[in-house]
This record gives sequence, structure tokens and C-alpha cells, in this order.
Amino acid sequence: MVGAGTVGGGVYEIVMGRLLERASQGKRPLWITKICVKDLSKPRSFHLDESITTLTTNFESIIHDPDIDLVIEVMGGTGVAKAIVEGALKNRKMVITSNTELISEHLDELEALIQDQRRLPRTGFGYEAAVCGGIPIIQTLQSCYTGDLIHKVSGIVNGTTNYMLGKMEKGAEFDDVLREAQELGYADADPTGDIDGYNVRAKICLLAKLAFGVSVPPSQVPCKGITELSSVDFEYAKLLGCTIKLLGTAERLHEAREWDGPLCVYVSPVMIPSNKTLAGITRNGNAVAVTSGNMGTCCYTGPGAGRFPTANSIVADLVRLADGQASTKPFPLQAKLDVDFDYEGSFYIRIPYADGLGIIKRVGELAEEAGVSIHSIIQNPIRDRMSADFVVTTEEAKVSQIESLCESINEQHDFCRAPCVFMPMLIHDDDF
Repeated sequence: MVGAGTVGGGVYEIVMGRLLERASQGKRPLWITKICVKDLSKPRSFHLDESITTLTTNFESIIHDPDIDLVIEVMGGTGVAKAIVEGALKNRKMVITSNTELISEHLDELEALIQDQRRLPRTGFGYEAAVCGGIPIIQTLQSCYTGDLIHKVSGIVNGTTNYMLGKMEKGAEFDDVLREAQELGYADADPTGDIDGYNVRAKICLLAKLAFGVSVPPSQVPCKGITELSSVDFEYAKLLGCTIKLLGTAERLHEAREWDGPLCVYVSPVMIPSNKTLAGITRNGNAVAVTSGNMGTCCYTGPGAGRFPTANSIVADLVRLADGQASTKPFPLQAKLDVDFDYEGSFYIRIPYADGLGIIKRVGELAEEAGVSIHSIIQNPIRDRMSADFVVTTEEAKVSQIESLCESINEQHDFCRAPCVFMPMLIHDDDF
């Protein structure tokens, strides 16, 4: 195993505490013989059985050891971790990794390497813990939809932002919630990957590959995080009977709901009716909704992170690989689909303004110029006429039209006091 932090410690405790008995059950014995760490003197959060396991700072001693069958990478990053994963595969070892960023950014390279190694004995690749911690969504998409056709995958796949949005729904402001999340250990000192949506982007790219067989580079995916949101957005969400969640979405675009168009992948906060399943995911929980031809919509929920939920997914991969039950194709689908990021939907637009005459009329004119039809206009009681907000909700429109409309409103310096905030609204009856 490479890495011995929170998750690595959980893996060690489960393997060494519960899986050593496999030999007496006639199954292939499993134990961890080496752990690569940065600092040998650092205290560990688990008891190391020195009669079985040794610590090292040299990962080469692991990937080139002929007596090691499988390497677990839980160190993170895309530098050394990439060398370890690739080196282990090239040395005919099975690999398990929880490294979302590594897999999503180098998906085609890894897939080619895995494909090349499949003819060799003792090879395999597991990454269940890379998305949604303890939820077995990878295994589900690999094996449970083989006779089905998936239309859409959408979900809450980042516990940090879900926790923060839950606090903001209760009236807290963004900066205060972020500070609290950092103090609780939910958010890193540099929270950019979470709050700007990059972690969600990497995960939805993996789910898109599993569901549709298409590799979408994360750098190409439109990505809006939660930094623009304020408690006022939740005030308006309540008026609309909704809450706000940060979703990663991959879906086939369509006309007349035939689900036969290009693939679209994006990350954005979404206005979700409070009676929907995704709206009820609280604290740092995760959920993924899968819509398909045979099954309709199924929602998979559970802990999205944490020592033992994530470690449990890694150990599940370990047992499947050891027992020969893992998928021989970690990415079973291969497809050629056009990709179009200009998704459609109804939208929420919040317009911060300083009061004046003709504002709503001007916004209506700009909406007409952008080809956007307004569904409703909502305004809370004004407390400060020079620092107020009102909300426009729209009929179905392309996100490019909404972006154009918001840019035009932002240029109205006589009343627009800050950039508009917009997000799609989940309103279809079959949306989960």
C-alpha cells in the first residue's frame, strides 16, 4: 500500500483485522506486507503489525517486489501516484486506487495500459473508492446495466460542498461556512478543488465513461462551483419550494425525450424541488441518480467520504480481485458519441440591482434579444433599495442563451450592481 493516512489506515485495519482468516476458509489469503510513507517516524492512526508489515519510503521496492501481487494507492496527486500506478501495472500487479483526479485526467492512458496488460496473469484494476466513498456506484455501473441503456447520470458527489450548502440553507454565509468546514476537516486548507467544483468534475467524467463509454477530458467540461452563492439564493429557493445542490451531470441530449442526441457533461449548482430525493441528502452525504430505459430512475445514496466508508470500497475491490470476481474490463463500454456542452433547461437567474425606473422592462428586452422566454419574476421585500435582488425564472433555454443574457444584464451599469447568478432548475417529473 502506498499512503497511510486516514483512508490508508482504515484499509489496514480492515484487512489485517478481518481478512487474515480467509486462508482457513479455503480462500486466497490477503495481508499487507509493505506500506510506503513519506516519513517513517510519523505516528500512525493504526497499530502496525511489524511481524507482517514493514514501512518504507521507497515505492520502487513495492512495485518491483515479485512477491507482491497487488498495490493499493491512497496517496493522492497525479505525479508520483501516476508513476506508482503505471509502474505496478507494467510489473504485472493488480492495482487499486481511490485517486479520482489521476484516473480522470489520464483515463485514456490508463485504459490503454490496462488493456495491454489484460493478457498477463495477475492483473486487474479497481477504483470503487474514486467516486462517492462508500457507495458501490462503480461496480453498479460496471455490471448492473449491461442489458440497459443509460440516459442520464446525475448526483451529489462531493460531501464538503453538500455540507456547506446545508449550512447556507439555514442562513449562514459562504465565508463562515467554509471556515467551519475547514475546522471540521471536511475542507482542505486550499479548498479550491471542492468549492470551485473541480472534484465533482473529475468524478462525473468517470461516471460518464462508465455510463456512456466516452472519455471526456475534465478540462473541457463546463464547471460552476458554489463560490457565487449567497444565503439570499436559499431565500429565493424556499419561495420556489426548492433547495440548492451542487450536481455533476452527464446525459444524452435529445428532442422529444428520445435520448438519442450528443453527450453533455457539466457541473453546476442546481435548484431542486424539496420533495426530490437529491434534495434530502444532508451533511456530507452523497447520492447518484441513474436514469435508464429499463429501470427508470434509481438513486444510490450513502456516505461519500470518511475513513471506513472509503476503506470499505477499497477492500471490496481487493476481495473481488483476489477472488477473480472483478470486472475484466474496468471501463466496459466503448462508444463514439458527439459531445455538446450546451445543455438545455429552465433556469434561475438572480439579478443584484440598485433601484431605479424601468429595470424589469429592460431585463425583459434583453431576454427577448437573447431568445429567452421569462417564466416568472420574484422579489423578496426590499430592505435596502440600493442593494437589492430580484429573480427571473425562465422557460426551456440553452445555457449559452442564459450566459448571453447574463452578460448583457451585467453590462447595465445604471442598475446592475454585481454579476448575475444563474443555475439550472430540476423541474421534470422524472427527475429524481
